[in-house]
Amino acid sequence: MTDEEGRRLTQIVRRGRGNPIRVRRATIIMASASGTPVPAIARLVAADEDTVRDVIHAFNERGLAALDPQWAGGRPRLISDDDIAFIVTTATARPATLGCPFTRWSIRKLAAYLAHCHQRRVVIGRERLRQILREHGAAFQRTRTWKESNDPDKDAKLDRIEEVTSRFPYRCFELDPQSRTL
Repeated sequence: MTDEEGRRLTQIVRRGRGNPIRVRRATIIMASASGTPVPAIARLVAADEDTVRDVIHAFNERGLAALDPQWAGGRPRLISDDDIAFIVTTATARPATLGCPFTRWSIRKLAAYLAHCHQRRVVIGRERLRQILREHGAAFQRTRTWKESNDPDKDAKLDRIEEVTSRFPYRCFELDPQSRTL
């Protein structure tokens, strides 16, 4: 430990203000520098002996930067960007085109489909799925009726509507109920 590091550590410990984790780590390093054994330091700062050793090793490797722990927030990410793209693509497709016997996705149905999909298996919780869909602007509309169209050209018309609205996303379209064309 250099003289400058010693002065800085003493300053942090004596003031005792600021981040308590930083003060505790500085205390561990100062006690180690004065020759105090690890078990005694662990009792002094009410920490596990392995934690004390980890802080000392981190200080030996990184110097004063070891006072600020490099903790990551939360669990490691398990869903890749490719998985997210697949989720959004699946959610915006009609279930019937993917071989599902219903007209609209729900969060529960989509999560179950993704978990058992043969093309790409993505296991995801419903809340995280909802967050991803919201981030990408994919929303489910509630099915307003239980009736299914008996029009034999229904799929072709829906494909045409999907194509036109994806090509011109900011336009407003009106369907003529008489001619049933777009």
